[in-house]
Amino acid sequence: MKQLKELYKKWAGAEPANVEKLPGAGSNREYYRFTAADGTTVIGVIGTSRDEDHAFITLAKHFVQRQLPVPEILAVSRDELRYLQTDLGKVSLFDAIKGGREAGGRYNQEEKQLLINTIRELPNIQMRGARGMDWKVCYPQPEFDEEGVLFDLNYFKYCFLKATGLDFHELKLEANFRMLAKDLTSDTCDSFMYRDFQARNIMLDENGNPYFIDFQGGRKGPFYYDIASFLWQASAKYNDELRQELITEYYSSLKNYTEVPSENYFMKRLNLFVLFRTLQVLGAYGFRGYFERKKHFLDSIPPAMHNLRRLIKLGADVFPYPYLMDMLKRLTELPQFAEKPEPVKEREDGYKITDNPVYQANPLDGPATFSKYDGKGPLVVRVWSFSFKKGIPEDPSGNGGGYVFDCRSTHNPGRYEPYKKITGLDEPVIRFLEDDGEILEFLKPVYQLAEHHVERYMQRGFTNLMFCFGCTGGQHRSVYSAQHLAEHIHEKYGIEVEITHREQGVHQILKAKDSSER
Repeated sequence: MKQLKELYKKWAGAEPANVEKLPGAGSNREYYRFTAADGTTVIGVIGTSRDEDHAFITLAKHFVQRQLPVPEILAVSRDELRYLQTDLGKVSLFDAIKGGREAGGRYNQEEKQLLINTIRELPNIQMRGARGMDWKVCYPQPEFDEEGVLFDLNYFKYCFLKATGLDFHELKLEANFRMLAKDLTSDTCDSFMYRDFQARNIMLDENGNPYFIDFQGGRKGPFYYDIASFLWQASAKYNDELRQELITEYYSSLKNYTEVPSENYFMKRLNLFVLFRTLQVLGAYGFRGYFERKKHFLDSIPPAMHNLRRLIKLGADVFPYPYLMDMLKRLTELPQFAEKPEPVKEREDGYKITDNPVYQANPLDGPATFSKYDGKGPLVVRVWSFSFKKGIPEDPSGNGGGYVFDCRSTHNPGRYEPYKKITGLDEPVIRFLEDDGEILEFLKPVYQLAEHHVERYMQRGFTNLMFCFGCTGGQHRSVYSAQHLAEHIHEKYGIEVEITHREQGVHQILKAKDSSER
């Protein structure tokens, strides 16, 4: 960081007035926003790979010369591990279309226009960006080729397919992989393949115009790859109508830069890359989800499998790889990939959220704040006690958790011999904690926060909420706190509360009361 500041001072002639570290992305690079005394800002970058940084710096300079919408490189350290670039603002396309994405693909007109603006601009960097390009600078390889395709297909095989337990003939599959790789690389394409063309790598100016970042993995290759990568991103949930509209916009824009193939040929080639890209991302989801146990990637598998089902229906005329397609069909039929109804999600501009299909909303319903349950919705509260030494409990509902409270600031009865073999459920421990009083003061604001949250969740028809209490051993303070909050919520609101004292192996369900009992 010191060397990056020195680079800034040398470039700007003064120390920055403020330095803000920006959230990390998928790479190991670190990003900082430097603000000068007059309020102007630039982005400082610390890289870990000289070759990768060299590729980005060189490509950016080339694209700026071609007058393409990319950040300008302002200063570079001698070893190229640190550099400054223009600040393109704080709003990415990913952020700007959040409402439609979280609403299950219900994009409004403003969001659609941002997508159209972006897809129209893609041929500009692909075709004009390729002119005069020194491909040798591209990292880690200069061109999209069969070897790279086979690497990605085998990544899918080893990191996803084998992890599912599906039986398959490895040599037959390998033969079809080679056929697909040959077909994907059969066209000569003098275009820049962005490689990581996604909404997070598009920044928007105040007028909604797109600017491109993070293209250091680009290389010479077919333009179909980037369309497939962008429009079949599993989490985006573009419906068929919107996806076709965006393909049409891209195809029309491409005509301004090069001679285009027929629409039928274009779509046939595009579908090949959609299949390849789908297998590629499943490989990534398998590794990051099955092996690294990262929930976001596990959650991305169902929409990717949905895309795969749609592709399989296109048949042998589009995908002449009989063994591969038969194997993929069997893969989609595995019980763990059975399709379930998508929960309807709320848009931030007013549509109602629920994880229960009973409460599905329609955009024609208009804004809604409260559910039809009028404060008596189907909320289930889960309360846990645990030991921090063994990690925070996972949320079984899939909502990503709720609150985690650390009880270790309070007096610990576990330090005294009479209490070492009993828990926070036992009367001696309860009496110790309450006589001491620290735990009662600790729980006062917790109760206030919990009551407010429970009431709002009930009003809005939400179905899951979780509270976790941790201490050193998960035996005394956390057990007492979890049990008392759970009983308090059940008594006050009459809703179902599940209590789990994880380290004690205790699980209890306080059933919801009838409406007459509430």
